[in-house]
Amino acid sequence: MAAPTINLDAYSDALVVLGTAGIVVPLVRRFGLSPVLGYLGAGAILGPLALGSFKDEVPFLRWVTVIDAQNVSVIADLGVVFLLFLIGLELSYERLLTMRRLVFGLGSLQVALSTVVIGSIVALAGAPPAAAVIIGSCLSLSSTAIVIEVLSNQRRMSTATGRTSFSILLAQDMAVVPILMFVSILGNGADGSIVKGLVLAVAQAALALGFIIIFGRLLLRPLFRLVASTGTDELFVAAILFVIVATGVAAGLAGVSMALGAFVAGLLLAETEYRKAIETTIEPFKGLLLGVFFFTVGMTIDFRELAREPALLLISVGALIIGKAALIALLARGFRVPMPAAIETGLLLGPGGEFAFVVIGLAAAFKLVSASTASFTLAVTSLTMALIPLLATAARRITAVTEDRKALDPLLLVAPPPDAAGRAIVVGHGRVGQVVCDLLEQHGVRFISTDRDPATVAQQRRRNREVYYGDAANEAFLKSCGVMDAAGVIVTIHDRPAIDQIVRVVRALRPDIPIVSRARDAGHARHLYAIGVTDAVPETIEASLQLSEAALVGLGVPTGPAIASIHEKRDEFRHELQEAAGKAGVTGTHSIRAKTANPEKAT
Repeated sequence: MAAPTINLDAYSDALVVLGTAGIVVPLVRRFGLSPVLGYLGAGAILGPLALGSFKDEVPFLRWVTVIDAQNVSVIADLGVVFLLFLIGLELSYERLLTMRRLVFGLGSLQVALSTVVIGSIVALAGAPPAAAVIIGSCLSLSSTAIVIEVLSNQRRMSTATGRTSFSILLAQDMAVVPILMFVSILGNGADGSIVKGLVLAVAQAALALGFIIIFGRLLLRPLFRLVASTGTDELFVAAILFVIVATGVAAGLAGVSMALGAFVAGLLLAETEYRKAIETTIEPFKGLLLGVFFFTVGMTIDFRELAREPALLLISVGALIIGKAALIALLARGFRVPMPAAIETGLLLGPGGEFAFVVIGLAAAFKLVSASTASFTLAVTSLTMALIPLLATAARRITAVTEDRKALDPLLLVAPPPDAAGRAIVVGHGRVGQVVCDLLEQHGVRFISTDRDPATVAQQRRRNREVYYGDAANEAFLKSCGVMDAAGVIVTIHDRPAIDQIVRVVRALRPDIPIVSRARDAGHARHLYAIGVTDAVPETIEASLQLSEAALVGLGVPTGPAIASIHEKRDEFRHELQEAAGKAGVTGTHSIRAKTANPEKAT
C-alpha cells in the first residue's frame, strides 16, 4: 500500500510562520517595538513576493520562506474573526446602543465621504467610473485587526480614541457587505437596478444577523451550561471554537463578513455568566491567529511594485494617510469628539485596511480593475497598514502636545483650593456625579468634584459648580485635591478599569479613608470590596431595589414598611458581597458626613 502523499510545502509554510512567532517577535519585543511590526516585516521579507520568489535559484529558501500564501490565508482570516469575537465579548448591547450616534452617524458619514473624495481623485487620474468607485470604497476602509490590536495592547479601548475608532471601524465592517455586493453585481453584469441589488444585499445581511441573534439567545446559554457541567476544559474549548466558526460561516454564507457574525456571537455571550471564562480560554488562540494575519498582510507587499514607480507610490501612501486622517479628524470634531482623540483617531484610521485585499481581488477577477491598478492599489494599502504602529506612536506624541495645559480652556487651569482638606472628593461629574453633588449640597456636605472631560468641566464651572479638570488615578492630582486630609472619596464614573485604578491609588495613599464607589454589577462590587472600597453600589442591584420599591408602593404597601424592607434587602446584598470578597465585617464604619461636618477631626 502506497504511503499517503504529504504536502511538505504547506507544512514548511506553517513552520515559517510559527518560527516568526517563536523567534522574530520576541527579538522585536526586546528592542521595545510592536510585535505587529515584527510580523509585518517578517511577512514582507519571507513572503512569496520577496525571498520566496528566489526559491528555484536558491533551493534552501524553500524551507525558510512562504511558498504559497494560500497555505496560511485561512488561518489568518480566522485571526480577524477571533479578534471581532473578543471585541463583542467586551461590549454589551447597552454600551453598543450608547455608541449608535458614532457608529451610524460618524462611521457611515466617514465611509461615504471618503469614498466620494478618493473615488473622484482616482477618476481624475484616468480610471473608469466603476473602478474609481470600487477603489474609493476600498481605500475608505481601515484596518480593524491592526488598529484594535494596537489599542488593546495599550489598554485604551475604553478611552475617547478607542470608542471613536471602534465605532468607525464597526461601521466600515458593516459597509463591506454592500461594497462586495456592488462589485458582484457589476462583475456579473446583472440586469436591473444596482440600487435594488444593494438594498436586497443589506436586507439579506440583516436577516442573517437576525437569525444569529435569535438562535444565539435560544441556544448559547444552554449549550455552555451543558458543556460547563461536564467540568472538562477540552469540551469548553471545543464549544467556544464551534460557536465562533459556526456564526462566522453562517454570516459568510449570507454574504456578510465572517468577522461581523462572530462579533454578534461575542455580544450575545457577553451577557452570560461564561464571559470571563471564554475570554481567558481563547486569548492564546487570538494572539497566534492575529500574528498569522499580520504575517500574511506583510506578504502582500510587493517590492517589485515599489521599484516600478517608487515616487508615485510614496506620494499615494502619504496622500491617503494625510487626506483620510484629516477628513476623519474633522468629522470627529463635528460629532463633538475631543480634539486630541479626533487627531489620534484620524491617524490610526488614515491607512487602508485588510478588506481592500478581498474587494480588490474580487474586482480584478471580474476585470473591473486592471491587474496593474489592482497591484498598485494593494501596494499602497499594504504600506499604509504597515505604518499603523508607527502612526500610533506619532499620534500619542502629537496629542500630548495638543493636551498641553497652556492650550486648555482657562476654566480648566483652575487648581483645587488650598482649603480642600476635610472635603469629600467626588470623582466624575457626569449624570451620576451631578446627582451626587446636588444631594451633597442639599445636606451641607463640603466637597470638590473632578472630571477628565474638558467640555464637562468647563460647562459645569460656568454654572459655578466646583469641578476641577484632572485624572483622579494620578497621585499628584489627588494630593492637590486634598486626598491626604479628605473626608472620603466617592467614585461615580462607569469605566471599570478606571474605577479599579482610582480605588487602588486612593487606598494606597489613605488606608483609612472611606471610599464609596459605583460598580457595574455584583461581580464588580465583590471585586471592589476585595481591593478596599468601603461601600460599593452595583448598578444592577440598585436598579432592582428601586423598581421593587416603586412596585410595592404602587401595589398598596405603605411607604414606610416598603422603604424599610428595601433598606434591609440592600444591607443583605451588601453583607453577601462583602463576605464573598473576603471582607466580612467591613460595614462602612467611616462616616463621610461626620468628617465633613468636623474636618478638624479628619486624619
